[in-house]
Amino acid sequence: MTAPTLEIDIDPIWGDDTDWEALASRAAEATARIVPELAHDNLLVSLVLADDEEVHALNRQWRAKDKPTNVLSFPMLSREEVLHAAADEDAPGMLGDMILAHGVCLREAAEKNVSAQVHATHLIVHGLLHLAGYDHEQGDAEAEEMEELERKTLALMGIADPYAVED
Repeated sequence: MTAPTLEIDIDPIWGDDTDWEALASRAAEATARIVPELAHDNLLVSLVLADDEEVHALNRQWRAKDKPTNVLSFPMLSREEVLHAAADEDAPGMLGDMILAHGVCLREAAEKNVSAQVHATHLIVHGLLHLAGYDHEQGDAEAEEMEELERKTLALMGIADPYAVED
């Protein structure tokens, strides 16, 4: 199975108890199985597992939001360019950058009663979908479409629906 090539930079705060590179690669491969335009190793993604301070600064600079967030995605290609790059195996394309915030990831994982690894996997899938041109902030239909792609991808990996409402 092909998937985007990941270039990964991991802040030491993430620790070495988990093979974060393998986790990210599995997430990318599963996402590519659900979103075929991502099933090409000529596509490149920069993934940074950062601390909250770095994500806070980027969120303030690029989104005018003065707080850290769980994942930032900075697409380099439009949706149409992603589809074109995927169709042309000889044309490498930089999909973009993703940055995950360690502390936010841990807090949200605890709130959801899942492991940091499970939540980080979900955030990587979510970020990859943004880089592929999906955007849940463009309306309810787009949000539902993106969430459904996340559910399908995570289910392939044996991860429960992160949007399921608990009784």
